[in-house]
Amino acid sequence: MKAEFDPDHAKAHGYTLEDWKAIESPELTAEELAAARPLAEAAPALAKRLETARRGRPPSDNPKQMVSMRLDRDLVVALRASGRGWQTRVNEMLRAAVGIDQK
Repeated sequence: MKAEFDPDHAKAHGYTLEDWKAIESPELTAEELAAARPLAEAAPALAKRLETARRGRPPSDNPKQMVSMRLDRDLVVALRASGRGWQTRVNEMLRAAVGIDQK
């Protein structure tokens, strides 16, 4: 099945029709398809690594705990207005207020 050029996708991802046409990706022949082997057979070491690879961020030694609390609206607005990382800064402020050393 041949993929069609999508101008909206191309614009969003920074490529042109000329770029699209410059890619040579012929369809596989019946012989090539018949010769195809599973990854575990063709490259067992790679297959094993992919099988055991952990995805995403590694687990934290000291994970945060989700809490739900009610705060005054103006306080939340002011904290959020401080920009990205505001929740981390709130955590630091609370640690200081309670007298727990920063990590």
